[in-house]
Amino acid sequence: MIDFAHLKNLLSPREWWLRLVFWGGAVAVGVTAALFALGAQLGNQCFHWILSISPWLAFVVMPAGLALSAWLSMRFFAGSQGSGIPQTIAALQLPNQEQLGGLLSLRIAAGKIALTILGLCCGASVGREGPTVQVGASIMYSLRRFSPFKYRDQFGGLIVAGGAAGVAAAFNTPLAGIVFAIEELSRSFEHRTNGLILTAVIFAGLAAHAILGNYTYFGMTSTSLGSGVGWLAVIACGVTGGLSGGLFSRLLIGASDGWGGTIGRWTRSHPVAFAALCGIVLAGLGALSGHRTYGTGYDEVRDILAHGDAGYQGYGLYKFLATLISYLSGIPGGIFAPSLAVGAGLGASLAQFISFVPVNTVIILGMVAHFSGVTQAPLTTFIIVMEMTDNHSIVLPLMATALIAHGISRIVCPESLYQALAARFVRRMAQQ
Repeated sequence: MIDFAHLKNLLSPREWWLRLVFWGGAVAVGVTAALFALGAQLGNQCFHWILSISPWLAFVVMPAGLALSAWLSMRFFAGSQGSGIPQTIAALQLPNQEQLGGLLSLRIAAGKIALTILGLCCGASVGREGPTVQVGASIMYSLRRFSPFKYRDQFGGLIVAGGAAGVAAAFNTPLAGIVFAIEELSRSFEHRTNGLILTAVIFAGLAAHAILGNYTYFGMTSTSLGSGVGWLAVIACGVTGGLSGGLFSRLLIGASDGWGGTIGRWTRSHPVAFAALCGIVLAGLGALSGHRTYGTGYDEVRDILAHGDAGYQGYGLYKFLATLISYLSGIPGGIFAPSLAVGAGLGASLAQFISFVPVNTVIILGMVAHFSGVTQAPLTTFIIVMEMTDNHSIVLPLMATALIAHGISRIVCPESLYQALAARFVRRMAQQ
């Protein structure tokens, strides 16, 4: 029997207009993410060109650039600071829909892109993937102006779909985009948005693929765990990454609550000067590390995978500190890519004591462990690393490492980083 009501819905001009608007938004997310990736790459190259003139220029460019970024974000792009994922989660929790514009808008998205690239031009240890989530959510949320989305659940669906599309296009990892939406964003949003998410991920992924091609960030990494004793590497990496990731999250959450005493009062009253001071410290860390802590860390991870720990002694610790200070400076920028770099450095260091397991295996396990410890989203973490390395031979060890790291991180930092920061955004917005 023909379902005429369903047929009428399929042929409805209004429904087709909604679909076209939504598909167009998803394509826009993919194109924007791809252009953002190219801009971030140019930003990294720009800073290394500056270093080629003189390494000492870092002590001028970094404090000046971070101060400028902090001032611009406060003056013109309030809401663009930091990763962008907490803002996206907070937008799903705000009871007052009118406040959403303070977290998601095309103005904030433009500022997020420009200032993240500025931070990379200055050598800050930041990534573009978290910012792409906020950018994607902002683009999709802006669609309400062009279509009759009226209800909160529809707005929430757009935000979740935009964030998922942002992850998928930023990493070229479509499965990770879907899991990220379920594991991280959907903690704050209970609704049947699976169709929206899947469609947004597909269209955004196709758009990004058309511009950047089919690629994996770290190439095709063929490695395995080896014999049964190799599972000791899973435990070692899981525990180490969980401790380091949990500590990183705890420090960021503590800083978001504000430091006490004279130092806390000074940083709150002089945020631009504090950002400049952070730039000087970052330049010092860069000099101590052989100029390896700057930028996203993608190039360094590729080098570590290719050559092991050669020339990268202590890199994990240096990159950990550089990423922490970059975030504390208050400039826009994410922690996804730098966290993978920290994990690669930790894995390379551990590999020296686990010689019975292939070095690349330990490095990859270190990446998923620290990343899982930071985000406390083990499913998203292991899928991102698996898709970025195009390695399906160690799926079970990756899953086990991510779960161990998640458990250890929860002991060190009971609060999930993004959920905790989002809650603080919600409280601040409620006080306005």
